[in-house]
Amino acid sequence: MSSRYEGKVVIITGAGSGLGQSAALKMAKEGAKLSLVDLNSDSLEATKALILEVTPQADVLLVTADVSDEEAVKNYVDGTVKTFGRIDAFYNNAGIEGKQAPLAEYDSKVFNKVTDININGVFYGMKYVLPIMKEQGSGSVLNVASVGGIRAIINQAAYVASKHAVTGLTKSAAVDYGQYGISVNAIAPGVILTAMVEGSFKQIGGDNWEQAMADFVSVNPKKRFGKPEEVANVVAFLLSGEAEFVNGQVIAIDGGQSSNY
Repeated sequence: MSSRYEGKVVIITGAGSGLGQSAALKMAKEGAKLSLVDLNSDSLEATKALILEVTPQADVLLVTADVSDEEAVKNYVDGTVKTFGRIDAFYNNAGIEGKQAPLAEYDSKVFNKVTDININGVFYGMKYVLPIMKEQGSGSVLNVASVGGIRAIINQAAYVASKHAVTGLTKSAAVDYGQYGISVNAIAPGVILTAMVEGSFKQIGGDNWEQAMADFVSVNPKKRFGKPEEVANVVAFLLSGEAEFVNGQVIAIDGGQSSNY
């Protein structure tokens, strides 16, 4: 197993499940020291247990935090530096989908909650991580947008608006901080088979949710859902330092679906 993360410190938000958890497992296997952040402490413990199962010697810090709370974000960043002394990579992944509804019927409180987590959470994370990387003269940041950050998804105004904002924040930070040896990029996953995605199809499809899933992937050039580990492979590459000249990019991981007319 490659050890390109040997001695490197990585923060992962939303590490208790889905894409955050699969990336944590991947990077732990490659020698990373991990600072794992999630709102759900039980989920964090579950991720840590999975990591220690495959990598018993892994160095893992768990921080329960709400990414939409600026003080909590400052605390997880400070706690990481206090424990490990530096931050080499930041996987700014935590996010929620919200509800499904046409724009004019979208609940304003839900809209604000989605944007609070998906936009402010990403902004606060970079606000406190980037100065540390600037001081080090190196670092990689990877934000999680979505194909909903490069095109529209029906009945998901809040999610689409927030993920478009993530692509904008990514490009702004890349332009501001590239001169300090820092790379800032985003990924735009399509429909990857995580618990959140399955929940979304249950919301849309009701009793016929499995058929709704089959119908959805029928138009994907790959004719299937993506797997969390396929996203983790791309994440690990972009944050490893091997892709230092890739900066300000939003990379779709969607089987080619966003290229379709």
